[in-house]
Amino acid sequence: MAKTEGAARTGVSRSWIILALVYAAFFYWYTSFEGPLTQEEIVHFTEVVNGAPGMEDEQARIWIEFMDSDTGDDWAMWNAVDLAERPKPIEGVEPGATSEEVVNRYAEPFFAKAVLRASHPVLSGAAAAPALDLWGVEGAEDWDRGILVRYRSRRDIMEIMEEVVTSQESIHAFKVAAVEKTIAFPLDPWFQLGDPRILLALIFVILGLLMQLRHNARFRPPFESGSQMD
Repeated sequence: MAKTEGAARTGVSRSWIILALVYAAFFYWYTSFEGPLTQEEIVHFTEVVNGAPGMEDEQARIWIEFMDSDTGDDWAMWNAVDLAERPKPIEGVEPGATSEEVVNRYAEPFFAKAVLRASHPVLSGAAAAPALDLWGVEGAEDWDRGILVRYRSRRDIMEIMEEVVTSQESIHAFKVAAVEKTIAFPLDPWFQLGDPRILLALIFVILGLLMQLRHNARFRPPFESGSQMD
C-alpha cells in the first residue's frame, strides 16, 4: 500500500512539473522578449514599407514613426471594414465572387502567417447599425464589421508585411479589390481580461488541483472512531 501511494504521489508531482513546463513554453512563445526594434531593423523594414504595393508617402511615414516608437510589448490593431458591394475585377477574382469571398483570400493566408507569431484576432463581429456616434469624419457612417487583432510585437507585424510584400502571391490585391473603405489604428498599451496566458494558467491550476484531489481521495486514511463503549 505504501509503495502504491508513493508511486501515486510521484505521478502527481510529475504531472505538476509537466503542466509547469508546458505553460512556461507557451508563455515564452506567446510573449515578446526581444525588446523594441533596433535601428538596423527599422532601416531594413523601412525599405519593406516603401516597397509595399499601394503604399503612399504619408502612410509610409506613419509606419516608420510606429516603428520608431516601439515599446517592445504586445499591441493590438482595431480594424473597421466596409466591404464593396461587388469586388473589383482583378486577376484571380472569378465572375460572381462576393467581396466576402475575395477578402478571405487575403485574410486566410495573412492570419496563417500571424498565428505562427502568436498574433491572432481577439474579437470580431458584424456591424449591427451605422455609426451611432460620429463627428469630424465624412463618409464613415457605414461599416460591415470590426475586428481587433493582437500582435506579439511590432517586429512580428513588420515580418508579416515583409513576407506579404516579397511573396509570389499578391494577396494584398484581393484586399484592395474587396474593401470599399477601412480604418485601422494601433493600441499600445492595451489590456484584455481574456489574455490566453491568464486563461491557460487558470486551466492548468484547476487540472493540477483536480489531480491532487483525486490522489487525496484515493489514499485518504480510513475514518477511525474515537472511543468505544465497554
